Amino acid sequence: MTNIKNIKDVAKHANVSIATVSRVVNNLGGYSPATKEKVLKAIEELEYQPNALARGLISKRTETIAVLFPEVSSMFSSKILKGVEETVHQRGSSVIVCNTSADGEKTLKYLKVLQEKRIEGIIFVSEMITEEYYKVISSMKIPVVLVSTESYQYSIPYVKVNDRHAAFSATDYLIKKGHKKIGMISGNPKDIIAGQPRMDGFLDALRLHGLNENEKNIVCRDNFLFADGYQALPQLLEKAPDLTAIFVASDEMACGAISAATEKGINVPDQLSVIGYDNLPLAEMTIPPLTTVSQPLEEMGEKAATMLFKMLETGESVESRIMPHTIIERKSVK
Repeated sequence: MTNIKNIKDVAKHANVSIATVSRVVNNLGGYSPATKEKVLKAIEELEYQPNALARGLISKRTETIAVLFPEVSSMFSSKILKGVEETVHQRGSSVIVCNTSADGEKTLKYLKVLQEKRIEGIIFVSEMITEEYYKVISSMKIPVVLVSTESYQYSIPYVKVNDRHAAFSATDYLIKKGHKKIGMISGNPKDIIAGQPRMDGFLDALRLHGLNENEKNIVCRDNFLFADGYQALPQLLEKAPDLTAIFVASDEMACGAISAATEKGINVPDQLSVIGYDNLPLAEMTIPPLTTVSQPLEEMGEKAATMLFKMLETGESVESRIMPHTIIERKSVK
């Protein structure tokens, strides 16, 4: 059949009203089994494809959620997105992905566009919720779940690991391997989500084992990227040349640090042990393969989507979830 059929054609073919066809298509009830069978038969015979936008106008549902990432192309984001998408598609819904570039104006613009598109829920990844963001989100009156971030100011459910505890575990692991002169390449201490907590965990472990908590053993960077680790390692070794091990606050930074060490003729792990954070696929590709703290990123995405759907179904908030972290041993720590 070459002619594209619409809902009026289906109603005429089944000898029912357009409203009845709409109710059957959207599974809203209010019709007999015989009527449903007639409508479904007409849909099959006419090869009718219900229009998603039309369904949304009738049901007042778009069956679409949005995921906002500060850097959508990163391995970190792709692992979370995989978990989100699998769960969302199992529920028969769709995902819109927004790359905010951690830019406040761009994030606000995206939120306003999503509001116009009547998005049903938002998963907000790895970025702090500002007052401006919260005002827009509140006005949308839709569920929101945070991933790899949390808000101390606003009551929004989240899924994340305990960053302070995970950083403690990484540093404690180095100490138990016999290292006493340990440094850190950190994110920005003004970042209260992943920057300062990971520094605090590092210092907690040193303190517990009675080791010197010297701030010269920490170099901070604004981001968690390869270039940050590459540039930070020489700075750290200039300040503390006797270090035997370093904890690096992301796998990408750790890869940068290993690259800089190699250029300086420093053997990892024989002369300098390195532990990262995240357990991205990249960690298995380095030479040597990177020992790291694993965040269950796919599971975090799945859990966030599941929580979002529960909020959509019940209209009630859900409890936040702290996910487990583990040490993945490879070859970068002696």
